[in-house]
Amino acid sequence: MTADLSQIVKAYDVRGVVPDQWDEHLSALFGAAFAQVTAVPAGSGAIVVGHDMRPSSPGLSHAFARGAAEQGLDVVEIGLCSTDQLYYASGALDLPGAMFTASHNPAQYNGIKLCRAGAAPVGQDTGLADIRALVESWLDDPASAPAAAPGTLSRRDTLADYAAYLRSLVDVSGIRPLKVVVDAGNGMGGHTVPTVLGGLPLTVVPLYFELDGTFPNHEANPLDPKNLVDLQARVRAEGADLGLAFDGDADRCFVVDERGEPVSPSAVTALVAARELARNGGHGTVIHNLITSWSVPEVVREHGGTPARTRVGHSFIKAEMAATGAIFGGEHSAHYYFRDFWNADTGMLAALHVLAALGGQPAPFSTLVAEYDRYPASGEINSTVTDQQATTARVRAAYADHPAATTDTLDGLTVTTPDWWFNLRPSNTEPLLRLNVEARDRQTLERLTTEVLELVRQ
Repeated sequence: MTADLSQIVKAYDVRGVVPDQWDEHLSALFGAAFAQVTAVPAGSGAIVVGHDMRPSSPGLSHAFARGAAEQGLDVVEIGLCSTDQLYYASGALDLPGAMFTASHNPAQYNGIKLCRAGAAPVGQDTGLADIRALVESWLDDPASAPAAAPGTLSRRDTLADYAAYLRSLVDVSGIRPLKVVVDAGNGMGGHTVPTVLGGLPLTVVPLYFELDGTFPNHEANPLDPKNLVDLQARVRAEGADLGLAFDGDADRCFVVDERGEPVSPSAVTALVAARELARNGGHGTVIHNLITSWSVPEVVREHGGTPARTRVGHSFIKAEMAATGAIFGGEHSAHYYFRDFWNADTGMLAALHVLAALGGQPAPFSTLVAEYDRYPASGEINSTVTDQQATTARVRAAYADHPAATTDTLDGLTVTTPDWWFNLRPSNTEPLLRLNVEARDRQTLERLTTEVLELVRQ
């Protein structure tokens, strides 16, 4: 095939339509390039490879493994796994890793998330550009492709070890009996949840646990409210204590309370932050991106920690985690990062914290989480614009003379007063501006949201 790698090599991963944009031949070249860039210079001589439940994943994953083995590497194939299970294998085995998934994208897509040993992320500036350049050179001149050398392929099941490691990081001994509805969205949560939660005093009501990369029931993206509807209805029908929803590769976890109401990922971030600070003697840095709620840094300070604010995006969070030695980090998108999980994100570990918090006291989850969910927020509102810069400048000018407002440009435009804040960020891939607003009361929230949107959509 003739491949345009500019269409599939993104900022942090490889992603595209199979077989139109990439196939097993190209995947083998990516495996060879990944070996040369990450494993060979590090002298590790080995990598670990896993995949999700998409129809194209086993073939692409095995082709990548073969390409890496032909560079003389010993390749450990762990087969079906969640993304955070691959991060576990990379961390526990101290090997570079490759995870074949397109997360919540439609069935015809697939991709590769790459990391160095210890689950350190690989992005454009940390090896992905070099991998792309190698593959392009081999495509342009097939005679320059690297010669095969003898490596090995071996299989290893890491699911039980992954589950045991997660359970070692949360005290689940005091959980009372709970009924929990879990929506796996036909994704990898259906593979990991039974093992991770097995043996706890939980009645788990499974929704869409059948592994099916065609996503026959709903898109495996719980960030979109329409994909939570089935979970909400089942929680109410069952009289359950809690609902959990995982995305396609099960690295993100969303929570629904006993009333079927979605719980803000900011509130989950604050709750888990308080618990991680308690585990660490009331000391430590907690990372939060700039569109999480005011409640997150407030709770962190109240529990003795130091909040640190970053840009939106996992590469910024992971870099800040490493730089500050932070114990935990959370994002509005329901990615949760843990120092004790090699600074990588794991929704499953966050879910265990939520279950331990709920099961360790008698109140319903809505009561428990109210302490961490303090202010009304708009959620993310997207607007299509013709000129992101000009529109942002117009909004900034409108608040330039506000007597109580401060502005910063850490990520897009943030305007803050004692009573409210909003952030307006450009999408990197689409002609969109993304607006998030929070205020002390709902009336102010609604007024400000309308005001800013009118400016954006003029």
